[in-house]
Amino acid sequence: MSDTRVDPVGEFSVESLKANPRQARKERLIRDSLGATALVSVLISALIIWSLFSEAWTFIIEVDWGSVWDIGWFPRRGIYDIKTLIVASLIVTGIAMIVAGPLGLGAAIFLSEYARPGLRRTLKPILEILAGIPSVVLGFFALEWIAPNVVKSIFAGPAAGSLLAAGIGVGVLTIPLVASISEDAMKAVPMALREASSGLGARKITTTVRVVLPASVSGLTAAFIVAISRALGETMVVFMAGGAAQTATYTHSALDGSLTMTAGMASLARGTDAVVGEGLTFQSLFFVGLVLFVMTFGLNLVADRFVHRVREQY
Repeated sequence: MSDTRVDPVGEFSVESLKANPRQARKERLIRDSLGATALVSVLISALIIWSLFSEAWTFIIEVDWGSVWDIGWFPRRGIYDIKTLIVASLIVTGIAMIVAGPLGLGAAIFLSEYARPGLRRTLKPILEILAGIPSVVLGFFALEWIAPNVVKSIFAGPAAGSLLAAGIGVGVLTIPLVASISEDAMKAVPMALREASSGLGARKITTTVRVVLPASVSGLTAAFIVAISRALGETMVVFMAGGAAQTATYTHSALDGSLTMTAGMASLARGTDAVVGEGLTFQSLFFVGLVLFVMTFGLNLVADRFVHRVREQY
């Protein structure tokens, strides 16, 4: 009688769990390819940061710091007043969030809590079309329609560009970001919470305000942080509708024209590294970029800590 024993059908052994050599090689190739892609991304980011810091450091150690806090931004004359650009950037970002915050959040609440499924499938793509409109088109819209028809008519401002017109244009640009991310965050709230609130006799608006919004606060915070970063980094709208060309005098009025950090860099560079002017004119671009990088990086760090603190697991 033979000693060979056949394992029952369906019983696993160590040998049966070993991968096919060909399949194992394919998995290793995929793993190594993905790892190389990640390393290339890290390398590119490191090179960008290095180029930014190297030129900015040259500016920092050689500039006359009295010219960095002066009457305005006149880099070709050796006056690099950074507060002019920072204040203008904050004004435009603040106006943009005043526009995009309520409109985007309101649209998200309607799509998540009130719209029927068919209506939601129709409205959400239409809303997200705004995100696909080129910023140069919105820049023309802000300059040719918002400035004369909104800023001049309501606020008695100039018919040409201004920080207010640029801020409204950037706000329109960021509405889809706030709406889309906020709506996704609210849809992630379990339906059981809504049903429990309704079972206690709460109205729809009460459930939305007292249950859904607090439960999705981490996602809502992320939506607003992304929108603020987008507004800070917007270039074409403020470059076209901000009311200034290559230079700007310091102002804290939204009805005046000025340059934001991104618009100042764009107006000075003009697509070439042959920036004509004082000795540090070219390096001033990297200094402004470094300030913008530090601002957005710090904003994201603070937001990340806040989101982790308030995040709820369901």
